[in-house]
Amino acid sequence: MRTVSRSTSEPIALPAGILTDVLCPIFHRFRRRLLLGLTALLASDVLYLTLPRYLKIGVDELAQGIATRQRLLVLACGILLTAVVTGLLRYVWRTLLIGFSRHLETALRDRLISHVLSMDQTFFDRRPLGEIMAHASNDLSAVQLSFGLGLAAAADVAVMSVAAVLFMLHISPPLTLLAALPLPLLAVCSWFLSHELHRRFEQVQSQFGLLTEFARNTLVSIRLIKSCTREEQQMREFGQLGQDYVASNIRAAMIQGLLLPLALLTGSFGTLLVLHSGGTMVISQVISIGEFVAFITYFAMLAMPLATVGWATGLIRRGMTSLARICRLLTATSTVKASLHETAQPVIRQSRPHISLRRLSFSYPGTITPALSDMNVEIGPGILGISGRTGSGKSTLCRLLVRQYPVADGSYLFAGHDVNQIDPALIWRHVSWVDRNTSLFSASAAENISLAKPDAPLAEIMEAARLAAVHDEIMAMPDGYQTRLGEKGIRLSGGQKQRIAIARALLADRPILIIDDALSALDAETAQQVFAALRDRQRGKTLLLVSHHVQLLAHADHILLLDQGRIAEQGSHAQLMARSTYYQETASRQQGKEESGAQLRLF
Repeated sequence: MRTVSRSTSEPIALPAGILTDVLCPIFHRFRRRLLLGLTALLASDVLYLTLPRYLKIGVDELAQGIATRQRLLVLACGILLTAVVTGLLRYVWRTLLIGFSRHLETALRDRLISHVLSMDQTFFDRRPLGEIMAHASNDLSAVQLSFGLGLAAAADVAVMSVAAVLFMLHISPPLTLLAALPLPLLAVCSWFLSHELHRRFEQVQSQFGLLTEFARNTLVSIRLIKSCTREEQQMREFGQLGQDYVASNIRAAMIQGLLLPLALLTGSFGTLLVLHSGGTMVISQVISIGEFVAFITYFAMLAMPLATVGWATGLIRRGMTSLARICRLLTATSTVKASLHETAQPVIRQSRPHISLRRLSFSYPGTITPALSDMNVEIGPGILGISGRTGSGKSTLCRLLVRQYPVADGSYLFAGHDVNQIDPALIWRHVSWVDRNTSLFSASAAENISLAKPDAPLAEIMEAARLAAVHDEIMAMPDGYQTRLGEKGIRLSGGQKQRIAIARALLADRPILIIDDALSALDAETAQQVFAALRDRQRGKTLLLVSHHVQLLAHADHILLLDQGRIAEQGSHAQLMARSTYYQETASRQQGKEESGAQLRLF
C-alpha cells in the first residue's frame, strides 16, 4: 500500500530575499559571537603561517654555517609557542563558529514549527506530514553542518589561501604564479560539479521525505496493517524506498567523491612545478634554500585547504539545498487569515457571538464539485442540530465554522463581522470543536482534558470528566488521571476517546460548542447522558450538534437536513417528522433497532 509518491529531480533555488528575511536576523543576533570567532580564526591562521619563517631562518643559518645551539633553541621555542597559541585560537574559533550553527539550527527550527502551527488545513492537505518532519530533522541537520563545519572550513580555506599566497608572493612572485597555474582548472571543475551536486542532494532530501512519510503512515496504521496481514508487503515497499534513498545518496557521493581527488591532483601537479622550477631557482641562487623550504611549506599549507574544498563544497551545497527546501516551506502562506492589520482588528463585544452564513459556498482545493452550496443559516444561542446522508457536507460546514479553510468575503459573519476581517485565533478562542476522529496526545488523561486550559485545577478536570461520563473509567486506570494514554490514545476505546475530547471541550467552557458526530461511538444510554450534560452546560450558549441519532436531535431547537452540500429541509423535530421522508425513515429505522435490542436483552 504505497502512500507516498516519487520524488522529483528538479533542484530548488533559494527564494528571493531569503538571506534578508531568514538568515540576516539570526546572523545579526549572534554577530558578536561570529565576529569573535572569525577574529580568532584570522589570528590562528596568521600565526600558523609564521611557522615557515622560523624554518627559513633556521635553514639559511645552517646553510651559511652561522647557526648555534642557543639560536636553534630560540627558534624551536618560537615554533612551540606559536603552535600552542595557534591551537588555543583554533579551539576558540571552532567552538564559537560551530556553536553558532547550533543556535542557527534552533532558531530555524523554532521559526519552522511556529510557521507550520500558523498554517490552515489547506497547507496540510497539500503536504505529507513525513515531508514536514524531514524538513524539521534531516534538512535542519544539513543546514547546521553547512553553517557549522562548512562555514568554518570555508572561512579557514579563504584565510589560509589568501595569506599563504601573500607569503609566497613575498618570497617569489614568478614561482607563485607558476604554482597557481592549475587552480583555474580546479575552480571550473568545482563549479560544474557543485551544480550537479546541488541537484543530486535535492533528490536525496526528497527521497528522505518519502521514506519518513511511509514510516509515519506505517506506524500510525499499524493495527490496520496487522489486521490485514500486510506486514510483508509494507516491508517490501519500505525496503524499496530505502534502496531508492541509498541509490540517491550513492549518486550524490559519486559527484562529491570527485572533488577531493581533483583537489589533490591539482595540488600534486602544482607541487611538481614548484619542485622543478624552485629547485632551478635555488641552483641559480635566485632564492636561498631557506626561502625554497619556506615556499614549499607555504604551498603545502595552501594544498591542505584545497584538499578540503571538495568536502566543504559538498557540505555547503547540501546545506544550501536543505535551506532552500526549508525556505520554500516558510514562504507558504495561509489561505485563512485576516485581511486587516492587527491594529485594525474589530472587537468581539458579544459574550455569546452570533454566526450568520450568507449564501456560503465552498469547494475543496483541487476539486470542481462544491462541497457546500448557497448556505443561508443563522446560528445563535440554543441547540442547532445538523443531519444528513454521508457526504452531504456536515463535517465540511463544521470545518468552515472553525476556520480551517478560506471562505468568500461576506459569506461568514461572526458577531456581525466578516471573518476575513478577524484574526482566526480570535474565533478559536470563542469556539470549541469536537470531531468524531478524536485527537489525543501521548500524555496523561489530565493533560489531555486540560489541553485548552492547562492551568485548570484537578477538581475542575474531574468535574468535566464526570459530565462526559468518563470519570469512573479514568479512575479505574492504574494511575488515575496521571495515566498516560499512549500514542493517539491507543489504550482507549473509541467511546472513551470521544468522551475525553468532550470533557476537554466542557472544561474550555467556550460560548460556542460544535459536536461533529462525536457521540457516534457511544451506546444510546451513555450518549443520552453525555448529551444531557452538554445541554445543561451550554444553556444560554450555542451548541451545534451533528448527529444521525434522532433521539438526540429531538432536543434541538432547530434542525438542518443537508443533502449534497445544500439545505434540503429545516425545522423543529416535530416539523421534520411531519414533512421529511428522510427524517421519518431514519427515526423509524432507529426505533426498530432499539426495539430489537430491547427484545434481545430480555433473553
